[in-house]
Amino acid sequence: MLRKISSPNHARGGNALLMAVISDSHDDVASMRLAAAKVKSLGVKLIIHLGDIISPFTLRELGQSGARVEAVFGNNDGEFEMLSEVARSLGGRIGRWPRVLDIDGRRILVMHGQGPADSTVELAHALAESGRYSGVLYGHTHQQELTYERGVLILNPGPLASFLGGPYMALLETTSMAAKLVRLS
Repeated sequence: MLRKISSPNHARGGNALLMAVISDSHDDVASMRLAAAKVKSLGVKLIIHLGDIISPFTLRELGQSGARVEAVFGNNDGEFEMLSEVARSLGGRIGRWPRVLDIDGRRILVMHGQGPADSTVELAHALAESGRYSGVLYGHTHQQELTYERGVLILNPGPLASFLGGPYMALLETTSMAAKLVRLS
């Protein structure tokens, strides 16, 4: 299912949407609060979470940012109904992956991953090589990646959870599909 998301500024001919991309928060509430504060300080209006949130109370922390949240379930997420309710309260939704989001005219595939890390990376690259998307965003591996394959962005922001090596997030600008990996502190 394609979900269309437009930036109010872009619709008026203004700047493209700057969004935050996070993954693998694994109930690390302190890191989620750091991400929310960073998003708020930058005026970011959209957060994409690539799964393994774990508990609804963790997702609720992103509400402090004032940004809308779009997300996919990860292999460790279990409270689907409550996570869905919290995502709706944050102006977005969470669903099974893959999801294709149309953001300012860009088709962006968002997914978590499963099984061995190399299988998830291989799948992300194959999806990028298909040429059907402007970007493929994935999580699960707890390893950062920011590459372009045939002009398509492949992005894994790395884990937000500090006990997995984070806290990391990425910033993505929709006009150029330029991304930046950010270490939070």
